[in-house]
Amino acid sequence: MKFKMLFTALVLSGIMFTSCGDDKKKEQEEKAKMEQMEAEREAEMQAEKERMEMESNSIAAKAMETDTLSTLVSALQSADLAEMFKTEEGPFTVFAPHNGAFAKVDKATLESLMQPDNKEKLADVLKYHVVSGEVTSQQLVQAIKDNDGKYEVSTVGGGKLVASIEGENVILTDENGNKATVVMTDVDASNGVVHVIDAVVMKKA
Repeated sequence: MKFKMLFTALVLSGIMFTSCGDDKKKEQEEKAKMEQMEAEREAEMQAEKERMEMESNSIAAKAMETDTLSTLVSALQSADLAEMFKTEEGPFTVFAPHNGAFAKVDKATLESLMQPDNKEKLADVLKYHVVSGEVTSQQLVQAIKDNDGKYEVSTVGGGKLVASIEGENVILTDENGNKATVVMTDVDASNGVVHVIDAVVMKKA
């Protein structure tokens, strides 16, 4: 009888020990799961913070903050390119025509480009002002000097721009022979750099 009671006690203690062990294991698994969820949540919050910081300092944001680039901002929005310069990491180098540059464009031509039906044509014009990669004014000047006074730049929209120096100014010559002067340099953004120019450049038709 005593043996039977001892055996029962041992079985019960074994069950209790196993149960305690299972509970502890379950508790550890639950804790690890919670820690993983917390780490994932913190990583998501950090990524969201970095994304917001990037977008608030993006090329699009810098353009929106600059009064003299309001026509360019409208053009980017009309061509559905504003989001590209807001969210894409790039980096890009943008030769941004100021309001006065757009004012030099034939009014009928500009109004036509801004029409919804001509969205692709407008995007093509705007991408002709964009270079892949970040090129500072110092790097551009050095490239011009290293290439006998003329440096050919390939644009995101296809086609070429030729950079040169006249006096103290950097000049961009488009495929039609029209020239634009860089009037402001090195506006730093999270996804590239902006140089402001005084004319709209165009690809050869």
